[in-house]
Amino acid sequence: MTRVSVIIPTYNRAGSLSRAIDSALAQTVDDLEVVVVDDGSTDGTAAVLSAYDDRRVRPIVHATNQGANVARNTGLAHARGEYVAFLDSDDVWDPTKLERQLAVLEGRSEAWVGAYCDSTLELSGTSGLLRTTAATVLASGDEQPTMEGGDELIGEILADNVQPGAGSTLLVRTNVARAVGGFDEELDRFQDPEFCLRVLEAGNLAYVDEELVVREDTGQPSADLIRGANEAYRERYADTIDRFEAEGYDIRSSHELILAKAYASEGRILRAAWHLRNAGVAPRQYPGLGWAIATGVRRRPAPVAVTITVLTLLSAIVVAYGVHTVSGRLEDE
Repeated sequence: MTRVSVIIPTYNRAGSLSRAIDSALAQTVDDLEVVVVDDGSTDGTAAVLSAYDDRRVRPIVHATNQGANVARNTGLAHARGEYVAFLDSDDVWDPTKLERQLAVLEGRSEAWVGAYCDSTLELSGTSGLLRTTAATVLASGDEQPTMEGGDELIGEILADNVQPGAGSTLLVRTNVARAVGGFDEELDRFQDPEFCLRVLEAGNLAYVDEELVVREDTGQPSADLIRGANEAYRERYADTIDRFEAEGYDIRSSHELILAKAYASEGRILRAAWHLRNAGVAPRQYPGLGWAIATGVRRRPAPVAVTITVLTLLSAIVVAYGVHTVSGRLEDE
């Protein structure tokens, strides 16, 4: 049996697809196959795939576009490997990615069904560097979440403290991925954490503390779509959310922050402020929130007075939450 099946779903990404495939073929783990699911592309994807004279590359073509989650599940159905590892067609792996993940699982019990690693976002220019540096510095003051395990990892994922990023960072046993039903084909957002939550019902996930995936910033769906998917996601796990919030996890407030940033980045500042009033904002999240607000202001310039008023309101909410959080920690100590 093949050791690892790499599954790459793709749609009209002829320009970046070869980078993803090449990074999979360059892995230090030789015993692998690369299952590329062309989800009805209309660009030059077919030509890119036909250029590979490598028996490890197995193209599968959908006649029509059916969505990334369907494409991932098609790849899962055709996988021949003991493990599957998903890779988005605009992301790139470090050559040692699979080797490091298999190594962290070696010697552990059968309860450990997979492993994920860290990733880095490819942000260009000085502004991207400043955003990344600021987030890193501020994150050093945050309380470290639980990064691996079973049930204890579920609360961290629901609270958005940990992002396993199943689309490009996860390695999991093929039989487990199939047993839990693969990716939810109804979700347009949050499909990665939702898949990981179901994997965690079957066993534990290990963590490789290295940035072994480079993700490209390709934008995001509309804020309204994100809100709809968020509501479906939270409704599905409502009982679990209640259980972990009773244990002290800030889950619903963290999802309000996700929505606040989504609306802010579209320039819908008042809607962003509405969600931010119930949001939990950790110091490491300040740069991302500020980036979203700045992006939205550039995209939809508002009258100066309105912009200043709303930004002042947003700042006051963030500061108030930060003071409340710090004082709460001091009381706990």
